[in-house]
Amino acid sequence: MLARAGEQGRPETTVAVTRGARRACGFAVLGELPLPNGRRADLVALAPDGALRIIEVKSSRADLQADRKWTDYRDYCDRFYFAAPMELDTALFPAEAGLIVADAHGGMLAREAPPLRLAPASRRAMLVRFGSLAAERYCALAFGEETVWL
Repeated sequence: MLARAGEQGRPETTVAVTRGARRACGFAVLGELPLPNGRRADLVALAPDGALRIIEVKSSRADLQADRKWTDYRDYCDRFYFAAPMELDTALFPAEAGLIVADAHGGMLAREAPPLRLAPASRRAMLVRFGSLAAERYCALAFGEETVWL
């Protein structure tokens, strides 16, 4: 059986916000994408024009306050967002990031993320990483192979 991001060991709120943020993107999205710096992005969205967006999911105020690594994601995307449940105060989130409010049914953009300048070599590396992981996950699903979503 495939272990999907958010289904094992993640709180219900995190699973719901992750699902809603993914649905709100409107782009191709992968969850739990490992980054070159050793971090793992909760969601990475690939737009039709090749732009990459990273979305870090926060389920509570404590989850946000404990996060000291969010700036480590900015070198790997064109825009960086937080996604949070609708009941969380949006004023808590840094202005240097966009914000998506979401629940299990969908989400909406509460604040657009400022554009970042992704270097061409980093873009290529991220696109290859994104495509490779997407192909690996597709083959695992198509051929009934066991895999984890890492």
